[in-house]
Amino acid sequence: MAAHSLIMKKRGRWADHPELLQQRSRDGVIKAATLESLDMSSRLIYRRCLPGGPWRRLLPGIILLHAAQPTQDELVIAALLYAGPQARITGAEACRRHGMRAGELPVGQGIHVLVPHEHKILSTGFVTVERTRRLPNAWTRDEVPLAPPTRATTDACRRLRTVEPIGRLLIEAVQSGHSTPEALALELDEGTTRGTAIPRRVLAEWKELRSVAEARAKIISRRLASEPSHWNPEIRDSDGGYVGRPDAWWDDVALAWEIDSVDFHFYRDGYRRTLARNNQYAKAGIVVVQTLPSQLIKDPAGVLEELRAARRTAAARPRPAVRIAARAA
Repeated sequence: MAAHSLIMKKRGRWADHPELLQQRSRDGVIKAATLESLDMSSRLIYRRCLPGGPWRRLLPGIILLHAAQPTQDELVIAALLYAGPQARITGAEACRRHGMRAGELPVGQGIHVLVPHEHKILSTGFVTVERTRRLPNAWTRDEVPLAPPTRATTDACRRLRTVEPIGRLLIEAVQSGHSTPEALALELDEGTTRGTAIPRRVLAEWKELRSVAEARAKIISRRLASEPSHWNPEIRDSDGGYVGRPDAWWDDVALAWEIDSVDFHFYRDGYRRTLARNNQYAKAGIVVVQTLPSQLIKDPAGVLEELRAARRTAAARPRPAVRIAARAA
């Protein structure tokens, strides 16, 4: 019995029970320390990870129990094992796992993880480790702890250097319903300032678009032969039911002009609200022109032509029985 125990100790538990390797791993990714706890020497671990060997070393102290190219899931697991139990995946990988469209996300950023500030862990290989005093609560997807969508988006933006990919990423976060411009701006304000200049500027431009959109519309409308008769009136149908509150209104022909908030609202919830609003106008017989703030800047002549054409259409049909609601005294 003593001799058998000595042989087993020499070979290691893993040799007699190879299923222990998979049981102790996470989808085939395992810490070297865990292998050593199964009586495998560090020398043997190293030898099995050499070129031509059956395993692959992914990160310091992190082993893949096969030699093929690792999958993205295996890389994520390796990053989490390396960074520790409180790590959260953030950046582009977290955005992808939250369901944002891959085509709008930056590529080549590796795996970005957040760890508590007191953890002295260094970035290495494909893993960027960021120590933070603002470690967010994890959102778990498929057993992977993620930073919340807003944080993941801003973390990804901070690692980009040009406007176009940053703009696409911010728009995707909003369009997909995972964040809002206000939440993104707040996250940029509360977090580190590194790499935030461009996303701050992009968000400020979006805010400016909405704040001056109506003013631009009023200026442009002065070029029309028939300017709007009212701005922001409440329109009701013949039964007194609420129809809408267009930005501009031509009462003589029941023509509505809507300056939609920002271009990227035409998606999911924002798109559904726009459809519902326009369906209300159609039900009441109102002709509506829908304009994006960017059109007021880039193509004011085109906007004016749309308004002229819409007015001709509205004037050619009997005016529907809608009215402007009296304002409260």
